Amino acid sequence: MACGERILKKLTQTEKTFRKLKGIESLTNELKDEILYEVSAKRFEYTFESLWKTVKVFLEEEKGIICNSPMDCFKQFYKTMNLDEKFEDKIPKTVRFRNEIMHIYDYETAEFIYKNLENNVIPLFEEIIVNIKNYCQGKGG
Repeated sequence: MACGERILKKLTQTEKTFRKLKGIESLTNELKDEILYEVSAKRFEYTFESLWKTVKVFLEEEKGIICNSPMDCFKQFYKTMNLDEKFEDKIPKTVRFRNEIMHIYDYETAEFIYKNLENNVIPLFEEIIVNIKNYCQGKGG
């Protein structure tokens, strides 16, 4: 099953922001910690926003599911696409990271997000992106 142009466009945008987020690792030795954490937080924010909106459109157009918040969309995606159980607890954690960075930004929050990218955020985002991509290429769903 091929996905519609709207989903594919959003997926392409999300993949681009995700690559930049993953690229944080290469900046570790180049930037002071404070700047590294701020860049990480901003890239996390961009990627999160792009991804949840991609998931929202995907669920609506491909599965007929309407969701209106990041938590609802990610939970619906988790159930609908049968993601690995190891990602179930990462969804609420990641949404909390997003809420904290958007509403109560401070150095400690940015540092905390940076330290959770590798083990929590990046694996979850990658799993969601791969699942949508595979579905759209007819390999899943």
